Amino acid sequence: MSDTLKKHKKPHSVYTLVVEVGRKSGDGLPKGATGAGLMCYASGVDEAEAVRETVAILKQADMAPLDVTGYGTLEDRKAQGHEIEPDEIDLMQKALD
Repeated sequence: MSDTLKKHKKPHSVYTLVVEVGRKSGDGLPKGATGAGLMCYASGVDEAEAVRETVAILKQADMAPLDVTGYGTLEDRKAQGHEIEPDEIDLMQKALD
């Protein structure tokens, strides 16, 4: 296959997302809970792709995503003044691997 026909992979970045989920039968949330907030580190060529993939995975896991808030990449968060612990950076790296 020639180089012009090969697909070139776009570089992925890791995005920090907070996903609010509601209740759904079989969701695994504790009794009495009305929902949950999940912090997710998702990779994608852009934040929109990271959100779509995260929502799709949560739906496959019988969760009921209601809202997603994106906080951007590691660089975006640093520029906003967020304090980011080393263990959080490790989790972001795992999302890329």
